[in-house]
Amino acid sequence: MNIPNISNAHILVVGDVMLDRYWFGEVSRISPEAPVPVVHIGRTEERPGGAANVARNAAALGAQVALLSVAGTDEAGDSLARLMQHENIQVVLHRDSGLDTTIKLRVIGRQQQLLRIDFETWPGHEILQHKLADFERMLVDADVVILSDYGKGGLTHIQRMIALARASGKPVLVDPKGEDYDRYRGATLLTPNRSEFKQVAGSWKNEDELGAKAQRLREQLDLDALLVTRSEEGMTLFRAQETLHEPAQAREVFDVSGAGDTVIATLGVMLAAGASFHEAMQMANRAAGIVVGKLGTAVVSREELFG
Repeated sequence: MNIPNISNAHILVVGDVMLDRYWFGEVSRISPEAPVPVVHIGRTEERPGGAANVARNAAALGAQVALLSVAGTDEAGDSLARLMQHENIQVVLHRDSGLDTTIKLRVIGRQQQLLRIDFETWPGHEILQHKLADFERMLVDADVVILSDYGKGGLTHIQRMIALARASGKPVLVDPKGEDYDRYRGATLLTPNRSEFKQVAGSWKNEDELGAKAQRLREQLDLDALLVTRSEEGMTLFRAQETLHEPAQAREVFDVSGAGDTVIATLGVMLAAGASFHEAMQMANRAAGIVVGKLGTAVVSREELFG
């Protein structure tokens, strides 16, 4: 396919942001206190995670990106805000004194993740109402809206956001979480991974059964399309008149952290640039194959994707 004009694509990302912290160390012995490894930390690293990682991925491809979210008035929130200053992204980050910024702390030893520790609370209702008002204002300039739901409370008003965007003629892509998919009704596209889809639709024995379950869910939720990402099995796009499948790119898988962020960001950018669903899926599948070869939440550059 021809490389689309991504520089004119405007993406609005809304959802749960978090701070991804990495502690890298060496493992040389087992603790005498419990049968666990002792990690001697040599260096640390911080990266924007969640919806912030979606926004970073869209910006890395060259799109014009705006990010709307909530963080705490704490040290982690300050770190996240500081990190986002270095990205080419318009950031509207509401700060809530009653909220602890979500932190995912990963301990890495011998190039493997040994432990993840999560810190999180839910944002206050008043902050979320302010965010909804900003959403209406920022929606005007968007070509595509991406709602990144990590189940942390930042998308309490997601049904209203979907309705506002669709009424404005803007496609809405949602990365879902949890079992209540009714809240995503009317979205353009949902991107559950294999385990998330199974949690909602139940297991399947073959491709025909998978297809039947996917089309049933798509119709129930009034979606234009449903994309199920399937790890080593690639990804499958279900629409009213067609089912399209892309096999996984043959690469060594190093870390799947944030791969879903890369997929939905690439889909959104490609659709905003005028690509078809099939073309967008092909590029998203290629981007996923690249990003799983990187450690932690990472981005795929325009050169990597189209080079």
